[in-house]
Amino acid sequence: MTKTNYVSTPCAYIASIAIFTSSVYFSSEVQANSNTQVDSDIEITLEKIMSDPRWIANSPQQPRWLPNSQHVVFEKNQPQGPLKDTVVLDVTNSSQEQVELAKMHQYDMSDLTYNIDGELAAYIFQGDVFLLDIKQNQLKQLTQTSSQENSPQFLHNGHLAYWLGDNIHAIDLDSNLSYELVSFSMSDQPKPPEGPKDIIAKEQHELIDYVAKKHSDSISRYEHKLALRKQNSAMTAEPIYLGEGQYIVDASLSPKGDKVIVVTAESKPWRGENDLMPNYIGQDGRIQFDKVRRRVSDAEPNQQRFWLVDIAENSLEPLSIKSLPDHDKDVLKEVKIENAKAQGKKYKSVKQQRTINLLVDWTWSQSAIQWHTDGKNVAIMFEAWDNKDRWIATVDLDKALLVNQHQLHDDAWINYTFNQFGWFNESDTLYFLSEQSGYSHIYTKKLSAKRERQITAGNFEVSDVYLTKDDSKFYFRANVEHPGNYQIYSLESDERKEDEPTALTSLKGNNRFHMSPDEQKLLVVHSNLLTPEELYLVDLDNSNVAKRLTHTVTEEFLSMPWTKPEVVQVKSSYADQPIYAKVYYPKGLSKQEKKDAMKRRAVIFNHGAGYLQNSDFGFSGYFREFMFHSMLAQQGYVVMDMDYRASKGYGRDWRTAIYRQMGTPEVQDLRDGVEWLVANANVDRERIGTYGGSYGGFMTFMALFTQPDLFQAGAALRPVSDWAHYNDGYTSNILNRPKDDMLAYRKSSPIYFAEGLEKPLLINAPMIDDNVFFLDVVRLVQRLIELEKEDFETAIYPVEPHGFVQPSSWLDEYRRIYKLFETHL
Repeated sequence: MTKTNYVSTPCAYIASIAIFTSSVYFSSEVQANSNTQVDSDIEITLEKIMSDPRWIANSPQQPRWLPNSQHVVFEKNQPQGPLKDTVVLDVTNSSQEQVELAKMHQYDMSDLTYNIDGELAAYIFQGDVFLLDIKQNQLKQLTQTSSQENSPQFLHNGHLAYWLGDNIHAIDLDSNLSYELVSFSMSDQPKPPEGPKDIIAKEQHELIDYVAKKHSDSISRYEHKLALRKQNSAMTAEPIYLGEGQYIVDASLSPKGDKVIVVTAESKPWRGENDLMPNYIGQDGRIQFDKVRRRVSDAEPNQQRFWLVDIAENSLEPLSIKSLPDHDKDVLKEVKIENAKAQGKKYKSVKQQRTINLLVDWTWSQSAIQWHTDGKNVAIMFEAWDNKDRWIATVDLDKALLVNQHQLHDDAWINYTFNQFGWFNESDTLYFLSEQSGYSHIYTKKLSAKRERQITAGNFEVSDVYLTKDDSKFYFRANVEHPGNYQIYSLESDERKEDEPTALTSLKGNNRFHMSPDEQKLLVVHSNLLTPEELYLVDLDNSNVAKRLTHTVTEEFLSMPWTKPEVVQVKSSYADQPIYAKVYYPKGLSKQEKKDAMKRRAVIFNHGAGYLQNSDFGFSGYFREFMFHSMLAQQGYVVMDMDYRASKGYGRDWRTAIYRQMGTPEVQDLRDGVEWLVANANVDRERIGTYGGSYGGFMTFMALFTQPDLFQAGAALRPVSDWAHYNDGYTSNILNRPKDDMLAYRKSSPIYFAEGLEKPLLINAPMIDDNVFFLDVVRLVQRLIELEKEDFETAIYPVEPHGFVQPSSWLDEYRRIYKLFETHL
């Protein structure tokens, strides 16, 4: 059981993910060819593309297994409004039923957990604890309060523990007695009444019996309260005092119910008093100011504190991070020397304690604290605030000492994904993901071993690891056959890295999975280039045969003549790996005609986030852009969508190529893309444009500002112009922090290169963007004005956040982009 209070770190620029709604269903015959391009004369229009996406599909959201392993639950949007319906699906016959509100507590299972033999399940529904006897199918509500219970956990003694506020409660399932297991107080340890402190006070106690008696009585009451708590088992124990001004970052209870790992930090403001964003279109017609995050330039470290709590002793022992290797290493020494030299100064390196906290992975739902099922061992994953190291350490529970088990160092930065880890159930062996080979792979390490053992190997990335209950096999997601083709695999857990994993799916595209509680079936979430996600079932006794469970894409969407892009390899002038890209060709041209036809216009799209994969075989989160590119292809354009260096899916070196030089490798890759289009798609070099949003908007700036001959026009949407104004969690990974590495920020921020603009530029900026602030555009526009640049224009969107919401705004934005290309290409 884990209590987690992480403040979510914004993942810069991630594309808005499609959430489709429609009440239209259709036959499986229509769906059968859903990955085949439709031959149709229907005109694709911006008005249709940018309309409310409810017409596209009603894709299943948040699918998960029920404890009986026969039913799956998911959400779908209602035809109108913001609400969702809950659907239960029988995987044996694919029948579906909408869950009535009166029965929601039987299906909406948050924090679902099982006892050790899998016969009982516990979960939270709307803040209350429920207990399910799986075999008897009997459900019992254990709490009914206005409080918010969370994180239920079965203990070795058969009791069920859960969190309530900052306290851990438990229920004896036999007697139904509910009791407080341990409580935490965010205050200092109370002290016994103090005696007189100075001469005058001492005289007062000696001369006035009333004063002396009052003091003596207060001591007696204090000691009596302590004795009563210690000697009477009916009393709750004294709280564990964690200190005034602290808060719990994370905490995890041992399965034995005897110890707790607690992580605290000082409560500090998450923003400065001037970190405000004006909203001009408020409810009352007046300007309102929304609070927003601070900038990377203003970031300050906040060292967490780690504690081992013994519940029986009601004691608190600190866990020192000084036992971690390189805890005081100056990992930015060379960077600081370079920056100091640029300023005419010298830097002297000294060892000092680094800020080391719990690792925050942006993609997982697990805690960075993982107990073994036997309750005798616990592992904690740490990361340095400078982003250069990750540690997995166990805790010597007798000595309250951290013992390092694995250190991952990266001269660039530790990835904020691929950090999953856990324990084997029947041995003191850890498993974890690591990029140490250059790609994310599974490793195991016995606590008695000196080194870890690699389980998977190759030029592919492994994620979503599931270890079976008997420790015999790993299941995982990986792109083994092609960087853009994600399948589900299994591999014996005792195999060596030379052994090949077994593919369990063969649905070309993007696949994710959820293992059934009985470990007999996989619920697979699949999409392909032309259709959004659907649910499939794989029976592990008959794997590679996927049974389709849902049909949710509308006939209208499937009948449209969308262009199915080809995923091609563009030779890189700077890297050994090719650059993978999607290419949308004009309709009906053969490969030879693509070369022989009249010279064509082209557009290169730059995806957002930087670390995101868009040239895979799955349905893109950029679904509007997919439709827009189909429209352009229908009108004779060639469109390219590149996974430039920095993108996800291609290994560590591809990811970190942008370290301290954002915008340089990416624009080099764009130039290679232009050369490929000219050589392979009969594109006119003088009729190529580019566009993109967020990180893609930043790339548009960098391309037009630093390589003005490359494109004839560009559109930058919600773009970053100065990285010093972006958030800390994302930016400090790639560029360090401005106080240490201002050279990297000057090399990577478009505002320093604005004098290079020579071609038409469109800047589209949402005004209530709490991700990339509107200020980024304001400052850049002022810079362009002062540079007396003429050929740029700015469109503002007063009610839009980073990911646009209103169809009218989407339409206006893409009309302007389309007009830009039609005018200048």
